Amino acid sequence: MEPIIRQSSADYWVDQVFAARQARGGVVRRAVPWVEREIGRDRFVQEVRARGFHLLRAGDQFIVICDPRPVQILF
Repeated sequence: MEPIIRQSSADYWVDQVFAARQARGGVVRRAVPWVEREIGRDRFVQEVRARGFHLLRAGDQFIVICDPRPVQILF
């Protein structure tokens, strides 16, 4: 009998966030307190960086630009 491998809730959360339609070349926005509660800031930063995406913070929101190309902030 094969052992059951359960995905951690943090892994599941990350998979769900980055499987969203917005994560395919778009923008994903999540509240900072929610990210910190669900998986922690360090893990979130690690996951964004591993995908080659860009991470911004505006107020209490994390904004992920799901595109590895350079980002230019205009103003």
